[in-house]
Amino acid sequence: MSSTSEELRASFRLAMRRFPAAVSVITSADETRRHGMTATAVTSLSLDPPSLIACINRSTLLHDIMLTGRHFCVNVLRKDQAELSSAFSGAVPPEARFALGSWLTSSHGLNYLADAQLNVFCRKVAAVPYGTHTIFIGEAEMVHVRDPIEPLIYQDATYCVSVARDEPAGARAASH
Repeated sequence: MSSTSEELRASFRLAMRRFPAAVSVITSADETRRHGMTATAVTSLSLDPPSLIACINRSTLLHDIMLTGRHFCVNVLRKDQAELSSAFSGAVPPEARFALGSWLTSSHGLNYLADAQLNVFCRKVAAVPYGTHTIFIGEAEMVHVRDPIEPLIYQDATYCVSVARDEPAGARAASH
């Protein structure tokens, strides 16, 4: 690899570290296994049909399960759930992770966090390999949303919280 490519990779890595993202625990199950993993590479895709994408490293157990499983759930964490994020990032062995937090099981056998900021239950409709990851496209089948809006954010290897700023009247409507 050329030095320009290494420089680009280093700059890109730094830029992505500074890119703030909501912290999610993605859960999935197949015929014999269940697993959950912390992720920040999750975003909406479309409103019609309601869908999102989750980018999962191909070297992970979750990736293997999501390839064979038909459903997955995105659990966006609340600002007070950083410990769960760390546990599902590898601080706790996979078989012990669901002992932490308030987990329930959906009709599709997916574990979901009862007190997450939100849960999006998805049917996997596509898996697109790209580089070191696979882009999983999920069509939302059910969504749970909880107030107040206090998501856990990850930026530059640090947990953060979002703070709403005061806006002049009409500013929000004008920006959309």
